[in-house]
Amino acid sequence: MDAQRLADALPDGIVVADADATVVLVSSVAAHMLGTTVGQAVGRPLGEVLALQDQDGNAWTPSNRPYEGLATRTAVPEQSWLLPNGTEVLVAAKLHRDSLRHPVREVAVTLRSGRGRARLDRERSDLVATVAHELRSPLTGVKGFVQALLNRWDKLNDDQKRLMLTTVSADSDRLSRLIAELLDVARIDTGRLQLYPRPCQADVLVQRIVDSVSAGTARPIVLEMADDLPDIAADPDKFTQVVTNLVENGVRHGDGVVSVRLRRLHPHDDSEFEGVGVTVDDEGEGIPFELRRRVFTKFWKHGARGGSGLGLYIVNGLTRAHGGSVTIQDAPGGGARIEVAWPATHFTDD
Repeated sequence: MDAQRLADALPDGIVVADADATVVLVSSVAAHMLGTTVGQAVGRPLGEVLALQDQDGNAWTPSNRPYEGLATRTAVPEQSWLLPNGTEVLVAAKLHRDSLRHPVREVAVTLRSGRGRARLDRERSDLVATVAHELRSPLTGVKGFVQALLNRWDKLNDDQKRLMLTTVSADSDRLSRLIAELLDVARIDTGRLQLYPRPCQADVLVQRIVDSVSAGTARPIVLEMADDLPDIAADPDKFTQVVTNLVENGVRHGDGVVSVRLRRLHPHDDSEFEGVGVTVDDEGEGIPFELRRRVFTKFWKHGARGGSGLGLYIVNGLTRAHGGSVTIQDAPGGGARIEVAWPATHFTDD
C-alpha cells in the first residue's frame, strides 16, 4: 500500500510538508475538511493548505512556527482550531529531524473532528451539574434542620425535635439512595456490575415490594399474579431494585391506581424465552411514543414530579444484564405501561 492509500485509510486527516514547508501528502479526509482536493493541495505552501484559524482569527502556521524554535522541539501539542466552514477540529503535529543538529525536514499534521470531544465535554458538564443539584437538595435540608437543632435546642419541644430529626433521617436516606444509584450507573457503564443469580420466586419478591411501597403512600397499588409462574434466574437484590423502581415510578407519576401484574412468558406466545413478565401500569400522563427511546438514558425526566432521572436507566441496565428486556406501551387507563421480561431458571418447550 502506497503512502496516499495508507493516509486515505486513516480516520483522521493527514497533511505532510517537507523541509521547505511545501505540502507533499494530503489525505482525502484532510482535503475534505480543508475545503480543497488532494491534487490542489499537494505542492502548495503548508500555510496556505492549513486554512485554520483560532477564535481570534490567528492562523495555525504562524502561531505555531513548526520550522522554528529549539532543536529539542519534536511536536506541536493538540489544539482546537476552526476550519474555513467554522467547524472545530483538533490539530496536532509531529516534527521530524535527522538529528538535533539538523533543521526540521518534515512536518506531519493530523486533523481530528472536535465533535466527539465537545459532546463528551458537554455530557460531563451536564452530569456534574445534575449530580450536584440532586445531592444539594437533600443536603440543604439536612444542614438546615441540624443547624436549627443546634441553635434552638432548648427552645424546641419534643414534637418539633422529632419532626426535624425525622426529616433529617428521610433526607439522609435519599442521599444514600442517590449515591447507591450513581454507583450502579458507574458499574453498568464500565461493565463491572456484579451479579449473584439464583432461582427466585418472583411472586414472593414482588409481594414484599408492593407491601413495602404501599406502606409509604396513600395511592392504591393493586397486585395481580398468575398461578403458574416459573422460578426466575435473578440476583434477588437486583430484581427487587428493578421492580421497586418501576412501582415507585408508577406511584410518582400516576394520578390514580397503580396496577402490578405478573404473568408467565412462553416462547410459543409473545416472548423470546420462558420467564416472568412484570407489568406496571399507572394512570398518569403517559410517555409519548417519540420520547420512549430517551426514557432509558441517564438523568432523563418527564413531567414535574421529582426523581433522580436514574431509575429507568438502572432498570434497563440490570434487566439486560440478566438477559431480560424492558418495553414501554400505553396503559389501558391512559398512563404508561412498563413491562420487564425476566428469564426463567431454565427453558422448557411444554
